[in-house]
Amino acid sequence: MSTALITVPLSVFLIFVAPLWLILHYRSKRKLGQGLSGNEREQLQQLSAKAVQMKQRIETLEKILDAESPNWRSS
Repeated sequence: MSTALITVPLSVFLIFVAPLWLILHYRSKRKLGQGLSGNEREQLQQLSAKAVQMKQRIETLEKILDAESPNWRSS
C-alpha cells in the first residue's frame, strides 16, 4: 500500500507534468535566444528617445535654476 502512495503520483508527474514542463522550458529558452523582436526594438528606441528628451529638459531646468537661484543645489 505504501508503494502505491508514491508510485501513482510519481507516474502522473512523469506522464503529464514533466513533458509539459520540459516543452514550456525549452520554448522559453528558444525565445530568449532569439533576442529582441521588432516590436521590442521599436519600444526600446522610443524609450531611448524619451530618455534623451528628459535629459535635455533636466539640463535646461538646472540652467534656469542656476540663473535664478544659484544656491538651489545646497538646499
